[in-house]
Amino acid sequence: MDFVFDRTAEGRVIKNLTVVDDATHEAVAIVPERAIGGLSLTRILDYLALQRGLPHAIRTDNGKEFCGRAMLAWAHLRGVALFLIEPGKPNQNAYIESFNGRFRDECLNEHWFTSLHHARVIIEAWRREYNEERSKKGLGGLTPSAYAEQLALKHDKVTSDSKPGCY
Repeated sequence: MDFVFDRTAEGRVIKNLTVVDDATHEAVAIVPERAIGGLSLTRILDYLALQRGLPHAIRTDNGKEFCGRAMLAWAHLRGVALFLIEPGKPNQNAYIESFNGRFRDECLNEHWFTSLHHARVIIEAWRREYNEERSKKGLGGLTPSAYAEQLALKHDKVTSDSKPGCY
């Protein structure tokens, strides 16, 4: 997870929470808001958990929302491991940094948002296109959504007596 900032036409801030699944390369969510504090962040994560289940771990930078009491309590109560990258080392969270650059270049820099609602509509359309229409070489030529479906099918086929492979 990370944040990417932009502004609407009248100069007001848009704070975009970007959540990406490292395994599937899916953009799980991009949440544009005027402000997102610790409690708002945990509410967003609870909503995502209802849709997708809880992650085993979350990697973030050391932003106050990610290191605050609300996030620490949320993760502890749900058994989610938090991995904070070292300050000044964005390469430790390389996939989200790469994704954020692509998001900025292809969406934020290409649109002039007249309102927060306008930004939400455009950003969600871009996120869906990213997940559902763009094949990735690293995913065997599948889109992130198709790859996620394939992984889910494989996971469903694993039985309790199956032996795990090497990682």
